[in-house]
Amino acid sequence: MNVIIYCRVSTDKKVQETSLARQKEELLQLANRYQFNVIKCIEERASGYEVERDGVFDMLESFENGQAEALLIQDETRLGRGNTKIALFHQLTKLNVQIFSSIHDGELELSESDSMVLAIVGIVEEYQRKIHNLKIKRGMKKAIANGYKPAHNLTNQHLSPGRERKEVPIEEIIRLRNNNLTFSEIAKTLNGLGYEVSKATIHRRYQEYQIIDSD
Repeated sequence: MNVIIYCRVSTDKKVQETSLARQKEELLQLANRYQFNVIKCIEERASGYEVERDGVFDMLESFENGQAEALLIQDETRLGRGNTKIALFHQLTKLNVQIFSSIHDGELELSESDSMVLAIVGIVEEYQRKIHNLKIKRGMKKAIANGYKPAHNLTNQHLSPGRERKEVPIEEIIRLRNNNLTFSEIAKTLNGLGYEVSKATIHRRYQEYQIIDSD
């Protein structure tokens, strides 16, 4: 498994240099015990309450690009403190990143209170997404009632001259996909707007778009 080591101290004081070195050594030993492949070691000197950290953005970008699957930290406070810690844990959870700590000598064990807050954040985010989808649905129905014809916006009808292609609003699929909706959720949203389209069709059209966009 490819992993990233993240070490942090709060100040530039000389005594903190020892802490950074100790964190790194402990996490390298942890990686060795679990036979992890360390692809990057990030060391930062910044407050844990500060979210705007170069190392944090570097770490998140690496996970988003699929360069690593797990994060190694000394303990949860090294990643962040207060709301910043919760926000980063939530983001890492969404990216399916496993977190290991040297304190636990294995997977990080969140406190009961932190776990509860993360669960609440996840529920709130899910309802925000549902509300967003309902607003799209209501807006589209209103537009159609006022004479808007979604089929006129289709730009890829020429791709299959054989069997008649279903009317699919590719722009809407792209926008919903960019809002982190799954293909199944996009299918349900479009079905609610009157499009009889399956998850497989949406996935296929999205792949076609990616191929065209990359040319």
